[in-house]
Amino acid sequence: MPSSIKSKIRVAAIGECMLELSKQTSATYKLSFGGDTLNTAVCLARLGIEVDYVTALGNDENSSFMIDAWRKEGIGVDLVMQKRDALPGLYMIKTDDQGERSFLYWRENSPARTLIEDWPEILEKLSSYHYLYLSGTTLAIYSAEARKILWEFFDSYRSNGGKIIFDSNYRPAHWPNPDEAKFAFDTTARNCDIALPSFADEQQLHNFSTKEACFARYRDFGVNEMVIKDGADKCLAAVDNKQVLLSTADIVKAVDTTGAGDAFNAGYLAARMNGKPVEDAVKQAQKCAALTVQYRGAIVPRNAFFERYQA
Repeated sequence: MPSSIKSKIRVAAIGECMLELSKQTSATYKLSFGGDTLNTAVCLARLGIEVDYVTALGNDENSSFMIDAWRKEGIGVDLVMQKRDALPGLYMIKTDDQGERSFLYWRENSPARTLIEDWPEILEKLSSYHYLYLSGTTLAIYSAEARKILWEFFDSYRSNGGKIIFDSNYRPAHWPNPDEAKFAFDTTARNCDIALPSFADEQQLHNFSTKEACFARYRDFGVNEMVIKDGADKCLAAVDNKQVLLSTADIVKAVDTTGAGDAFNAGYLAARMNGKPVEDAVKQAQKCAALTVQYRGAIVPRNAFFERYQA
């Protein structure tokens, strides 16, 4: 571990959080917030992991609303830059009768997109964390030059004992073309210690026919630990090349699947950081995901999370 790291595990989640509009009735929407890495950070904090969020927002009322909410969740916000005369991104969730979602985005001028250019000192600050968590969405919002700077930092960060956690989370609309996404994901995977991809995303990008083929790709990049999520179907978990297929314990009716994979990631990581074996970590991950799909929006209401998670 880097010498500056304290004994307690610390995680920095890197990405973009946006304002969220989720449909409540045919005529009303609820204003909240969400973003894949932020969703995971919230769940990690609720599960007792010390996590800071790394992003940029504006200096407007809605940005302050989000920062205050994150503080109340126990998330560290010292690495949230507030950019003058900027506004956060916005997205709207649409769900079908099965709870599957689609999104509309307004994020072209989001300040999170230029975080590395605007605040280059952020990388030095990240050096003190045990784990850095990011996603394919994190990579998508950055420029090619910013991604290159990030990868160069990862090399030195890992050489000092830090670990990278990556969820590919592929969204075609976020990328100019699939080849650019493949290059970004592959380069990140080569710097990755724990991978948490979704099989549906990997199928879409690489046309995999089996989870084993997906596993082989990450293994060839040198990833030591991974869980390949597959919705309600069995997930493939592997540590040190030892594979195990694990079934979902309880199937629940989904109201909204937004954030389910993010909650799964948090449940798995929190258990592993607390020394739990892979099988127990996947069970906790599945419990967090099952709870999330029973509520609209990306983040389960705080009271409901603690009441139902502990039940």
